[in-house]
Amino acid sequence: MNMNVVNYFSNIALPMIILIILFYGIKERINMFDVFLEGAKDGIEIVINLFPTLVGIFVAIGLLRSSGVIEVFINLIAPITNSLNIPKEIMPLALLRPISGSASMAVGTDIMQKYGVDSKIGLIVSTIMGSTETTLYTIAIYTSIVRVKKTRFMLTAALIADIVGMSISVFLWQLLS
Repeated sequence: MNMNVVNYFSNIALPMIILIILFYGIKERINMFDVFLEGAKDGIEIVINLFPTLVGIFVAIGLLRSSGVIEVFINLIAPITNSLNIPKEIMPLALLRPISGSASMAVGTDIMQKYGVDSKIGLIVSTIMGSTETTLYTIAIYTSIVRVKKTRFMLTAALIADIVGMSISVFLWQLLS
């Protein structure tokens, strides 16, 4: 498929969805402006409820990155990661990925710029980025919206899934290269 066709459909997708919603509202005789205002009010309420959680997460990430705790932890677990043949270069990403998407994106970009996107390290990093989630961030956001307090089992399962995704990423690229 030609990229111009893809770009064309990308550009018209959102306006078409908006038009379909408007036509449906007119057909069903729904006061679209009132519905819009109600949705905007709910959105502002969600932002206000999420704000303390987001501030806490961003402060914690900033403290982790600037304090050097990540480097100390990587050096502590180096004997284990070396024995498992896990490249030391990916460890900052492996530690930050469950916490923050933007921090892990910055670390992943730095790693790829340093080692190259087609290097084994670059391939492992890109596979980790695609096969894992920003677990703590996602759980914090979703549970604070619905006011869930007990997240222990959810967190455990999600972190295990992240570890599996990272382990498979490393194993796969160790096997393929």
